[in-house]
Amino acid sequence: MATILVVDDEKNIRRTLRMVLEGEGFSVEDAGTAEEGLEKVEAGGIDLVILDIRLPSMSGLDALQALRARPETRHLPVLMISGHASVAEAVGAVQQGATDFFEKPLDRDRVLVSVRNALKTWQLEREVRLLRADAEQRYEMIGESDAIKTLFGQLEKVAPTSGRVMITGESGTGKELIARALHKLSPRHAQAFVKVNCAAIPAELIESELFGHERGAFTGAHGRKKGLFEVAHEGTLFLDEIGDMSASAQAKVLRALQSGEISRVGGGTSIAVDVRVVAATNKDLELEVAEGRFREDLFFRLNVVPLSSPPLRERRDDIPLLVRAFLREFCQANGFREKPIDADVLSSLCKRPWPGNIRELKNVVERMAILSGARITMEDVPTPTRLSDPEVTLPVGGEMTLKEYREHAEREFILAMLNECDWNISKAAGRLGVERTNLHKKMRGHGIRREDRPRQGEAK
Repeated sequence: MATILVVDDEKNIRRTLRMVLEGEGFSVEDAGTAEEGLEKVEAGGIDLVILDIRLPSMSGLDALQALRARPETRHLPVLMISGHASVAEAVGAVQQGATDFFEKPLDRDRVLVSVRNALKTWQLEREVRLLRADAEQRYEMIGESDAIKTLFGQLEKVAPTSGRVMITGESGTGKELIARALHKLSPRHAQAFVKVNCAAIPAELIESELFGHERGAFTGAHGRKKGLFEVAHEGTLFLDEIGDMSASAQAKVLRALQSGEISRVGGGTSIAVDVRVVAATNKDLELEVAEGRFREDLFFRLNVVPLSSPPLRERRDDIPLLVRAFLREFCQANGFREKPIDADVLSSLCKRPWPGNIRELKNVVERMAILSGARITMEDVPTPTRLSDPEVTLPVGGEMTLKEYREHAEREFILAMLNECDWNISKAAGRLGVERTNLHKKMRGHGIRREDRPRQGEAK
């Protein structure tokens, strides 16, 4: 059970509260002065403080102020008690952060209810803080290379503004991390960050997802649903893989950006939304515009501030930092002690081309963290997939255009990953960092069929 500190200069009050609280299973410590109480809190192990307002030397209000000034005790629940407090003192205690206030003589039931409620609230708030800290760590951008420093400098300039941002870069380079950093550094950081993977949502559903729908708008629309533009109101809407958005959805997004208003599917009422839109793509949108697959007017609306997410091969100096950060994350997630990693392992990883970028590196580190012993050595480094092998090169020259080269590279990489995963589509999609439906779409686009798999690698 929780440990409660009772700070009161009246010995009888301390004894009474000890009996009541210990009778309910709590552990109790006590102190006769504020100074003694603060020392016990500083020593650690205190979950809640019951503090008298009127104390010799330092007052309870001064002690409360001292507790709230320290980062480690800022959220500690404190219940204030007094037999002679004025209304002004009671109000002051609450304003300074007291969790509750009650007068002497103490009512046993009220004290216990207040203690339990305060501890429950404190526990919930603590869990929320831990989850937020974990999320911030997970989405932290890591790097000290020139390429990433340049990106950090651009983020610091762009984030505080309301300008729309287009993030471009290869798959797996961390475009979502850039979008989250923009949101975190912006005046909208306290509001929602909403991500939409445009490639993962079927074309017939994306308008409903973005703009919502009214009841009866289509088969299966059994009630009104808010769209993600509404959910992101006053926050940031991240449109990932914007190049895969359907033509009709592109038109509606353009109207929303122009007017600041949306209409739900099946509804005629306009709804005002205040949303900062950040888009990302691994496609050449200028080429998509030229070939009629993406609206030029929408491209110009979104591409106000272009940011480029550098591929891992352009920031090799960051690989040791990334490896150690991922290794620490996976060891914690699996209950392992943090594993040291040999220098020759880091050197080997720095030499790889990493066509799958940070996503591929993260998968490799996770595999090493799980399959290695107490230390990660060269024996734990997985054999690279065919396109990750420095010995293997793609065809260069001839009549091949850059677009054809990219398509060829993507096809070969997908084939290599499918073969490595024994043609388990779900597993390959997870390793590639794409949705299963998106992988099927890419396979169809590249003409990859199950018949292409080698016989020895056929899925069971």
